[in-house]
Amino acid sequence: MININLQLFADTSDKTEKATPKKRSDLRKKGQVMQSKELPSNLILLIMFISLRIFGKNVYEGCNRIFNMFFTHTSAYNLQDPNEIMKLVTFVTLEIVKMVAPFFIVAILIGVLSTYVQIGFLFTTEVIKPKFSNLNPIKGLKKLFSARSFFELLKSIVKVILIGWVAWSSIQNEFINMMKLMDLPVVSVAAYLVDTALSIAIKICFALLIVSAADYYFQWRKYEKDIRMSKQEIKEEYKQMEGNPEIKSKIKQKQREISMRRMLKEVPLADVVITNPTHYAVAIKYEPKKMSAPYVLAKGVDYMAKRIREVAKENKIHTVENVALAQALYNTVDIGQAVPPELYKAVAEVLAFVYELEGRSPV
Repeated sequence: MININLQLFADTSDKTEKATPKKRSDLRKKGQVMQSKELPSNLILLIMFISLRIFGKNVYEGCNRIFNMFFTHTSAYNLQDPNEIMKLVTFVTLEIVKMVAPFFIVAILIGVLSTYVQIGFLFTTEVIKPKFSNLNPIKGLKKLFSARSFFELLKSIVKVILIGWVAWSSIQNEFINMMKLMDLPVVSVAAYLVDTALSIAIKICFALLIVSAADYYFQWRKYEKDIRMSKQEIKEEYKQMEGNPEIKSKIKQKQREISMRRMLKEVPLADVVITNPTHYAVAIKYEPKKMSAPYVLAKGVDYMAKRIREVAKENKIHTVENVALAQALYNTVDIGQAVPPELYKAVAEVLAFVYELEGRSPV
């Protein structure tokens, strides 16, 4: 008797949280992605049988030409001459390529597309590197008695049952037609058998797609479970990201972009945009009921100034050129703040000018 500690097979981890985008990205770089191998193989098998049914006539004609060549036209070739032999070999090779090429092309396309749909484009050499951890016998025993092994066994049983059931039910439906084959010529019997076999094979492949769907769902659930993280791991990852200068820079850039978009949304509400004329732009709004003085809605320099002018033009907001005032407002007043008393007169003159153009009262 051998005593085995079953705790070795138990999952005692506290990984209850979904994996973060960073962990998913890191795992992807290592080639650890979620994919079902059943789906591509069954799709390829299905499309190959369908292709065989579509291009079957070409295969038959190609085989017919090859056999005719060997049985009726080989006498036209001088088999003692190497050049004649090369002609014969070239003819046979081209015929075989014509027959096989469509199937190879279809198989490659389906294999690539079905894999690409699952994991996208991915190239990594991590998966081919040797891992000595795989030699751990405890880990091997754990895999042997895992849910994955049980599912693979169940999947194999279901596949055998499905294939047997579909094949038997299809043969039963064709039983009456099979009884009539004795009165048909050999060529017709062969054509019927090939067509029936292909029909049964296609039905089986469609049935196996159900297994593929179940396998895909199982692989997805298992992958999501395997990459789960503990709350402590998420905290450590967040700390690492916060300390990363590149991440900090990206966060700040994102914040600037959000702030810029928010500020540009305020420009259509302005009474006037004061420019210098190209480097600075400051949007001013005066609301006597809310504030005792005009305040800055938006401001910017260079590219931002250009965007403010463009938004102002689109919304028919008056733009007034005043070099000194634009620079003073930009340098001394923050967004949302009122104009300081020393700039009251200059801003009031600009607003009065705009109000006069629009024909409305300044109060």
